[in-house]
Amino acid sequence: MPRVPTRLRDRLYGPLLAFLITSAAFCSAWAARGTFPFGDTGRAINDQANQYVPFHRALWDLVHGQAAGDLLFTWRGGFGQQFLSDYHTYLGNPISWLAVLVPRAHVDLAVFAITPVTMGAAAAVMTVYLGKLHPGPWWQRGVLGACYGLCGWALSDASYIPMWLWGLVALPLLGIAVEWCLEERRWPGVALFVALAWFGNFYTAMMATMAACVLLAVRLLTRDMTGRQRLRAVWRAATAAGTGILLTLPLLLPSFLSSGSAQPTGAGAFAPVRIELFLAGMLPATHLWGGRPRLYVASLGLILAGSFLFNAAIARRTRLVWAAATLLVAASFQFPPTQYVWHGLAVPNGNPYRETFVFSAMVVVLAWLALAHRPRPPHVASAAALLVAATFALRHANDFGGWTWPAVLVGGGVSLLALVLLALGEKRRYLIPVAAVLMIGVVLAESAVAAANADSRRGRERWAKPVATSNKSIGAHFDAVRQVDGWPAYRTDSGAPQSAYNDALALRAEGPQYYSSYLPEATYRALEPLGYGFKNDGRTFFGADNPVLDAIFSIGARVRPGTAPDSWTSTRFPAPPLVTVRTGPYTSPNPADSVYARQENVLGATVYQVPRTTRGGTATRQTYTAQCAPGSEAYWFSPELYGTLDFAGAPRPLEDRMTGVVRLGEVPADGRVPVTVSTRTEGAAAGEHPIGCLDRTALEGAIASLRSTGATKVTAGGHSIEATLPKGATGTAVFAMTDVPGWQCTAPAKSFHGLVALDIPAGRDKVSCTFTPKGLTPGLSAAALALLTLISVSAAGIRRRRRA
Repeated sequence: MPRVPTRLRDRLYGPLLAFLITSAAFCSAWAARGTFPFGDTGRAINDQANQYVPFHRALWDLVHGQAAGDLLFTWRGGFGQQFLSDYHTYLGNPISWLAVLVPRAHVDLAVFAITPVTMGAAAAVMTVYLGKLHPGPWWQRGVLGACYGLCGWALSDASYIPMWLWGLVALPLLGIAVEWCLEERRWPGVALFVALAWFGNFYTAMMATMAACVLLAVRLLTRDMTGRQRLRAVWRAATAAGTGILLTLPLLLPSFLSSGSAQPTGAGAFAPVRIELFLAGMLPATHLWGGRPRLYVASLGLILAGSFLFNAAIARRTRLVWAAATLLVAASFQFPPTQYVWHGLAVPNGNPYRETFVFSAMVVVLAWLALAHRPRPPHVASAAALLVAATFALRHANDFGGWTWPAVLVGGGVSLLALVLLALGEKRRYLIPVAAVLMIGVVLAESAVAAANADSRRGRERWAKPVATSNKSIGAHFDAVRQVDGWPAYRTDSGAPQSAYNDALALRAEGPQYYSSYLPEATYRALEPLGYGFKNDGRTFFGADNPVLDAIFSIGARVRPGTAPDSWTSTRFPAPPLVTVRTGPYTSPNPADSVYARQENVLGATVYQVPRTTRGGTATRQTYTAQCAPGSEAYWFSPELYGTLDFAGAPRPLEDRMTGVVRLGEVPADGRVPVTVSTRTEGAAAGEHPIGCLDRTALEGAIASLRSTGATKVTAGGHSIEATLPKGATGTAVFAMTDVPGWQCTAPAKSFHGLVALDIPAGRDKVSCTFTPKGLTPGLSAAALALLTLISVSAAGIRRRRRA
């Protein structure tokens, strides 16, 4: 068997070792906890279930030609929404494409696999970067690369957020690019590395880019360079970074503009945690509750980083500059102005310490520089003692990790022993393999324990309870939706969310359910007044089982839970086409401030009776009574109340704004509609007109009228829609989609109660609209210019090398 050349071995073995340690440690934690796929406990936590798995299923559909939409737009969810910004934000991690290689039923398994694979990739790239900073044995770089890939941020904050994890890869990738700038070579490679980082996920790539600026400043101060060389390095870095970011502008600019037109959310001001909590976040295997910083790496990395300042083999200026930069980075996390800079001048809606992987990277760099310069046993012993003393001093910090003492004492003790054996191995070579085994083993074991601890403690939080993303019920739900699919003749509503807020994406339905940071304010303003439930300040919308809303949005099929466990039933019913024609103005005769009048204004017909409602009872047990026509259908709407609703002895939950219009049931023969609400909303009451009674016959007549005068044929493309109208149609064509920014139609588009509409051109029997994300065209132009620059510079470099 041929022997692998030493240089190739050093290049390949270190990154491979780092990848294996990282992925094995994380998967070991899964296995120890009995989580999917190593057990029955779910791993879909919070937004992983609600967003990431459904979006990856949408990617699968897109690649396999089974999507209702394309890369620019999706018809599945929110009655049609942009998709390009969602792709960039939620699916940009290149490893996310693993999801398209498996059967659709197993996409959730691929999403879970993205985490250890991306963390392993980050560890491998960090191993390469450490070799650029200083040469050293491949296995030592691999072990410290794994310390980075298994840092506290990755294990606690980003382990269930696959797109964030790309920032973990981007940081060392940009560190390599910094080294190329200092060496004045591979300018096109630098630009491509920047583009790769920003294509993956602009949010964490922005943080990684800022970290690269810190790394560049440190290297400029610690390398022996002339002033001219430093200026050239900065110029190369700036121009390559600008070119790389411009290459991503077709994704970046539409995402930025989509964010600007998204439904606003409330975010509180940044409040730094107390200093003892901040320092406790640096201790290994610590998982503090809530929005706390996770700053730690394995004990081996902490001990080596602690010995960095003592290591006289490293130049004093190098030690001081690196140490000062690391301390300043940590301090910037506690100072509000710099925190805002780390987050792109925005306050995060959630944990504000999302950039802490930068500090962990700096610690690993210090650890490598110390290890590469052969730290002396007294120095590492002093650092280990300091770690123990810090743990003792911080043991009373809030929610101090139960596994922190074992990690410090056992992990730190084994790490210290390994480093002592490594030092002795300079004269006794047989000790080096022992030290290597101990270092690899302690990082793997300690990190697996830290990951399992983080997973266990996070699971105690109410918001982090894992849910299933594939089971018999979800499979039956998907099949039920497929049985009544009729797009684009009509929409299918998948019903109340079963496993995800984005069930419409996950189940291939076309209802209102959608959850995205980019859900437009225009969609919120169109759907909220009509009685759809929502949360997250309006960036998440739910369905409403209401036949008037079904008629407005061309929903012709609905899926509901069946009577048997894990069963679902499908129902088809007449619906207007996606494009209807309105010939004149209509104003509901019912009270204008009621949800029922607003629905009628969009439908264009009177179908409700909205009676006067009397209120009684107490503050917590309220009673409401109204009188309606016997045989009509009573509905309820009270977004102000949270508690339990009871009509005719059938209680059901009220979740304030999450609960949309609710069907109460058939009005009895005496016409009396009594409703009891047991509310937990202090001081709140239903509005003036919570009850509306639907005349089914009137609604059927309105639907028949819209069907007879509406489009005779509708064709929906990836990001376009075309309708053939009856001959001689006049008036306004109304499209059953919200008036989100980006629609261009055959006539000037206008808003019809929040829906896209246009005046039918005289003599035309076809109308169409095409969606183009704002910013896409200038983004493509800028990217083309950047690509031309990249090609020109590359060609000039090739010619220069040939002449040489």
